[in-house]
Amino acid sequence: MYFASDNSGPVHPQVMTKLAEANQGYQMAYGADTMMNEVRDRIRSIFEAPGAAVYLVATGTAANSLALATLSNPWETIFCSPVAHIHEDECNAPEFYTGAKLTLVPGGDKMTPDALRGSILGEETRGVHGPQRGPVSITQVTERGSIYSLEELQALCGIAKEYGLPVHMDGARFTNALVALKCSPADMTWKAGVDAVSFGGTKNGLMGVEAVVFFDESKAWEFELRRKRGAHLFSKHRYLSAQMAAYLEDDLWLQSARQANANCARLADGLRAKGAEFLHEPQANMIFASFPRAKHKQLHEAGAIYHLWGDELGGENNDESLACRLVCDWSIGSVEIDQFLNLL
Repeated sequence: MYFASDNSGPVHPQVMTKLAEANQGYQMAYGADTMMNEVRDRIRSIFEAPGAAVYLVATGTAANSLALATLSNPWETIFCSPVAHIHEDECNAPEFYTGAKLTLVPGGDKMTPDALRGSILGEETRGVHGPQRGPVSITQVTERGSIYSLEELQALCGIAKEYGLPVHMDGARFTNALVALKCSPADMTWKAGVDAVSFGGTKNGLMGVEAVVFFDESKAWEFELRRKRGAHLFSKHRYLSAQMAAYLEDDLWLQSARQANANCARLADGLRAKGAEFLHEPQANMIFASFPRAKHKQLHEAGAIYHLWGDELGGENNDESLACRLVCDWSIGSVEIDQFLNLL
C-alpha cells in the first residue's frame, strides 16, 4: 500500500533488461553511443519534429533548470504557477542555473490567461531597474494532479507569443497527461506553442533519466555547453540512452502511464464510495483527498505509506478530517488498492 510517490516505485523489468544489454562491451562516451542515435530519432518521430534537438539528463531538476537557462537571461524573470515544481520542489535550482528570478502568477495550480497577461504586464515597468520578461513555464501534470487542456495550453502559449516570450513545459508526468488527453505529443507541445519540454521518464518506470527537447534547434549548442558546465553530462551516457530506448520501445511509456492513471482512477472511485472529500479533481495519477484522522491512523498502523498534506497524524481529535496526497505508479496492484480501500 505504497502511495507516497511515483518516484518510489520499481524500475520496469524491460528497462532492467535493456540496461543489462547495454552493459556489454564498449560504447563511445558523452552521448556518442549508438543507442542515443536511436533514441534521438525515436523522440523526433513521436513528437513529429524531425529537426528537434534532443538531450538526456539524469534528473528532472537538471532538465528543467538547464532548459530554462537556455531560454532565459539572468536579468529576466520566469513566469510560473505558485505551486509549480520549479518553485516548490527544486531548492532554487532554476534560479541558480538561470540567474533569473521566478514570478508567481496569481491563482491556483493552473495559470489562467488573464492572470498570466497581468503578470507579464507587471514587468518591464521600471526600465533598467527591474527584471525583464522571460520564459513562461507550464507544469503538465500540475503539482495538484490536474491537467491543462489543449485549449488552455494554446491560450497560455498565445499570450506568451504576444510578448515574444518562449514557453517551457515541465513534463515530469508528461505521459500521464498525454494519455489522459488522448492527444499526440506534438499537440501538447510545439503545435500549442511550447518551445522546449522536459519529457519525463523517472516517475513512469525508469531508473533515472529525462529527455530535454528543443523544437528550435538553434538552442542546441548552448544547451550542450550548459549541460557540461552544470556537471550533468554523463560520461557513461549509454546507461541513460538504454533506459530511454526501453521506455520508447513497444510503447512502454504509454502503457506504463495508462496503467498508473487506471490505478489512480480505481483508487479515486473507491475513495468516493467511502465518502472521502477531494481537494482537487484527480485527472492523472495523483489524488488530494481528506478523511478523518482516525482512518489515517488505522491505515498507517496497517502499513500504508503516503503523505499527509499540511497536518500531523498525532492529534487527539480523531473525527477531524486531514488532507493527504496519494500517488499511483504503474506497478501498484489492484490487491494493494483494494486493501487500502477496505481498511478505509
